Formats: sequence, structure tokens, C-alpha cells
Amino acid sequence: MAVLKIENLSKYFGQTKAVDDVSLEVEKGEIFGFLGPNGAGKTTTIRCIMDFLRPTKGEIKVFGFDSTKNSSEIKQKVGYLPADVSLYDGWTGQDHFNFSEHLNDQSKVLSQLISDFNFDPKIKFRHLSTGNKRKLGIILALMHQPELVIMDEPTAGLDPLLQNVVYKILEDFQKKGSVIFMSSHNLSEVDRICHRVAIIKEGKLVTTESIQALKAKRIHSATVHFAGAFNKTDFQNIGEIQEDLPDGFILDIKGEIDPLIKKLNRYKIADLEITHATLEEVFFEYYQDGGK
Repeated sequence: MAVLKIENLSKYFGQTKAVDDVSLEVEKGEIFGFLGPNGAGKTTTIRCIMDFLRPTKGEIKVFGFDSTKNSSEIKQKVGYLPADVSLYDGWTGQDHFNFSEHLNDQSKVLSQLISDFNFDPKIKFRHLSTGNKRKLGIILALMHQPELVIMDEPTAGLDPLLQNVVYKILEDFQKKGSVIFMSSHNLSEVDRICHRVAIIKEGKLVTTESIQALKAKRIHSATVHFAGAFNKTDFQNIGEIQEDLPDGFILDIKGEIDPLIKKLNRYKIADLEITHATLEEVFFEYYQDGGK
């Protein structure tokens, strides 16, 4: 059974379709990335999962429970980090931790999380920097070792060192049995930590792929310098020529590069460089044409 199952989710605000017929499943043991730029529908989807917004259409189940009918039961198993952490201005971090422990059991990992994030729990929320507010939100989401962690842009506002701390902690939680569902527009973050990813575009799901499968769709860029005469038309069916050079060209190839190598064997080559497109370039390829 999927830990999180979304079926044909739509959320409209008047004529605006913030989320339009989204379906996906998150399995036990996964760190699942929900990828797309700002405004794509990631936060709206997460707010529907958390029952902060009610779907216009569709169904969401978490641990087999209906997200609207069994919201209280679900929240007992979920740790949630919103995109913008807004808490009690006059409370310290410790006040927030105490309140959370009053509602739940005493945390077994709170001291370690405070140490890992180098967080000072004695400072009032209103005096915390943006990064420290983010730290507090993450600690609150994780301190009760939830079965499902839902995070909206978890590392926004954190420096690279702290981002790595977050990645390590999430990987540790996943290894101990927690499922992680995280939205992000940070492609390197998704590449670094996620097992599978769903890409959302203008409220519609473009694709759901494993990171390995997504990487396999990478484009190769070949820069070829010929030592003698060459016929450019020989290569037009292999890829797309991006730039003409005095003695060659730069060619983008989707998929296998073997046809290029076989064709080049007919010529004398002065220099050849083949590079992989980044995951970011693959993402934008999906985002521009729907992954077709």
C-alpha cells in the first residue's frame, strides 16, 4: 500500500486551475521529490495533502486514510514543514518544543537535532534570522520522528553547509523508516537526495521518474573538429546542430551516442569532446515540451 496516494487531484481558485488532475503515489522507504518552479502548484498540492485546503476534485489518501475525513489521525503520523515558517513571535524555540511535547510524547531526538543545527532555543521567534526560523521549523517537523515527513522547500534560506546537514538528517530518517515527501525547485537538491521525482508544470503533472531514469534522458553535447573536409548533412539526422565551427560543429544528441561515433569513423577527427547535459537541462527539456 502506498504511504501517500493522490488520485486526480484538482484545486481551482475561481477560473484559476492551481492544480489540475494530478495523480501520484509515494511508497514506503522513499525520499520523493516534487519538482517545479514557483507557481507550478507544489504548495497548493501539499496544502491539500495536509487538509489546509479542500480539493475541488479528486482524492488523497495518507496511510490509507482519507485526507479530509481522517485529518486528525493523519496529522499524528506526519511531520510538516511549510514554505514560510510562521510561529509565535513571543515564544522561544524551547517554548515551541515544550508545546509540541505537551501535545505529543517527549522527543527522543530533540537534543541531537538542536546540536546538529547549532540552534539556540533560548531566542524568541521574532528575533530569529530567516535561516534560524527555517531551522526551528525543520526541528519541529522532525522532533517526533514521524512516519511521513512533508516539507515545502526544506532548505530555502539555508547556506550550503546547512543544506548538507538537512540532507544527511533526512537520509538518516529515511533509513530508520520515515518516508520523505519534499517539494523543491532546487535541481541539485533533488539529484542529491531523492529516489524518485514528479515534475509539475502549470498545475499539471508532466512526469514521474526515478532519478536514474531522469538522468538517462540526459542530452549529450558533442564538439567535433575535423582534420579535413566533412559533410555536415551526414549528421543532421543524428542530433541538432547548435553551432557551426570553422572546422566542425557543436551537436546536441538525445539518447544514444553510438550513431554519432559510427558516423565519425568515416572522417579524420582533429578533436572530439562529448559532455553530458546537467539534470537541470533535462528538467527544462521536460518543462518546455512536456517531456515528449
